[in-house]
Amino acid sequence: MSGIFCSLRQLSVTYERGAAAALDSVDLDIAAGERLAIIGESGSGKSTLARALAGLLPEGTKVGGEILWPGLGHPPRPGRDFGLVFQDPGSSLNPVLTIGEQIAEGARRHLGLSWKQAYIRAEELLERVRIPQPDKAMRAFPHQLSGGQRQRVAIAAAIAARPALLIADEATSALDVVVQAEIVRLLDGLVREDGMTLLFITHDIALASGFVDRIAVFRNARLVEAGPVRSVLSAPKSDYTAALIASHRDLATPPLIVEVPS
Repeated sequence: MSGIFCSLRQLSVTYERGAAAALDSVDLDIAAGERLAIIGESGSGKSTLARALAGLLPEGTKVGGEILWPGLGHPPRPGRDFGLVFQDPGSSLNPVLTIGEQIAEGARRHLGLSWKQAYIRAEELLERVRIPQPDKAMRAFPHQLSGGQRQRVAIAAAIAARPALLIADEATSALDVVVQAEIVRLLDGLVREDGMTLLFITHDIALASGFVDRIAVFRNARLVEAGPVRSVLSAPKSDYTAALIASHRDLATPPLIVEVPS
């Protein structure tokens, strides 16, 4: 990691007049090349943060403070400077276009490739995200793939134009735990190989802590704590963070109900 990629200064977001802030006076630096997890419950403001960074806030939203982009030198261009992966790949993929068309479009539009070149890149990306038989998958439609495969396709489409920032907004929440682990390993590998900055948004502190560099914890629209993973997990400064860590149950946790000897 080197330098600051993005800085939030007193960032506040309010969706409706008179409503409570969805983000309240957030100060946060995102380092270039780091993997940063944004942790919080539903309504904590983490997805609003993603939308604010991506410029996808609804019209009429009141925004205060600043978002600075020293790592880019200019506001990010959607699809080119950043890619987005959402929770439900079904809502990200067009049901009437083939997988190949959907991945190739981003490469063609943002990298200036011909359709032939873009299709070659699309097939290479399908191989990178470990889709079986990528040549056949190019001609498939989203409904012909499993949920995990559709999410891999969504990731391929998000990185088609070689973005500097990848935002994964609850990208594993709709998947079972085995597929979740596979997607996390995939994201980790892609980010490392391409030198991208990753914003991994999730409610699952255990899942995130296994591969990110830093954690930022949100609650009730405010940033309550941020720091390196080991520091936050071993010595949380916030009672809320400590409660999140304490509430985690993993496969090593003793079962609640044990078999009674006969």
